[in-house]
Amino acid sequence: MSRRKAREMALQVLFQLDYQTVDIADALEFVCSEHVNMSNDVKQYALEVATGTSNNLDDIDSIIVNQSTDWKIERMNGVDRNILRMAIFEMNFGRETIAPNVVINEAIELAKTYGTEDSGRFINGVLGNLVKRKTQ
Repeated sequence: MSRRKAREMALQVLFQLDYQTVDIADALEFVCSEHVNMSNDVKQYALEVATGTSNNLDDIDSIIVNQSTDWKIERMNGVDRNILRMAIFEMNFGRETIAPNVVINEAIELAKTYGTEDSGRFINGVLGNLVKRKTQ
């Protein structure tokens, strides 16, 4: 299974949910329709990340607000905001334990692909601070 592909799909689903009133399953079906030969494992992980992030959104957004004191969550770029949400879900709420450095690296790669020129550094800074505070 390609977790990177699943994370890309989950990001696209969460981005849709952020800007439209749409059901998660419908958003995922739309995203899947754009990908040929999608394995069921990839689709399931994308659904797990998107659903888990959505279900824990208030707690996740509270964590983001506490980590990024200079940025209001509403003012963040939509891609950056949803990458942070997914990464925090995977680190704090996911059913599997994934090493924080793996989650952060994947988030940075998504930010470089889908975000702005500064997205990778922004994502790294917020998530790095979160991990530092957890270990103190």
